[in-house]
Amino acid sequence: MVPPTHEDTGLAGKIAVVTGAARGIGAAVVAGLVRAGATVAAVDIDADGLADSAARMGAQVHPFPADVSDSAAVARVVDAVERDLGPIGVGVSVAGVLRPGSICETTDEDWSRTFAVNTTGVFVVLREIARRMVPRRAGTLVTVASNAAGVPRMGMGAYAASKAAATMLTRCLGLEVAGHGIRCNVVSPGSTDTPMQRLLWTDENDAARVIAGSPEQFRVGIPLGRIADPADIADAVLFLASPRARHITMQELYVDGGATLRA
Repeated sequence: MVPPTHEDTGLAGKIAVVTGAARGIGAAVVAGLVRAGATVAAVDIDADGLADSAARMGAQVHPFPADVSDSAAVARVVDAVERDLGPIGVGVSVAGVLRPGSICETTDEDWSRTFAVNTTGVFVVLREIARRMVPRRAGTLVTVASNAAGVPRMGMGAYAASKAAATMLTRCLGLEVAGHGIRCNVVSPGSTDTPMQRLLWTDENDAARVIAGSPEQFRVGIPLGRIADPADIADAVLFLASPRARHITMQELYVDGGATLRA
């Protein structure tokens, strides 16, 4: 059960949709929203993991198993949330996949699935929620992308390209809906201690190597000297989703401990 908080973030009473909610950054965003007093529709393809996560977080979390790359499934979820929970005030797209490998070794299926989830999934979620926010002239949308969208990474061509597309998509939507009072922003994490990050590790020294950097891969380390916790990313998401960021839209916030030197 997520303990309540007395901090006033302006998100209490809001209905929020979070994709990729079963674990990692998505689960941390859900937990943060619950602490802020929001009701959360948690979306993930992993129905069992989603149910377990929802059970731990309490009655404010409602699980909606769905694959974000399935536009019809996303539309059904958004319809159900609006019907059963209320008008969506916050949408956070976190769902993502990583299939590492050089571009020359990337298969058509790897490429297609990466873009289906990381780009098309974001497009469908943004579109379905924004369509409902526009007539109400209110709402905030946040996409969790990656610092790889702005800096080349070896072995991550498909992932980086998909996140770059999702980033620009979100910013373009922000321009289109700004006149309706809707804000759209991007949070771009660096290395974060999640199951996805750990898939890249082979031994107990890999975290230290990420922090130190890898000259042979043309990759600088993390100046702050630590791997991010999912909560570090969630805090940035909650800020951008809250009224505290009421005059911020179409922005991309890097949360990577300085790893990209904001190149």
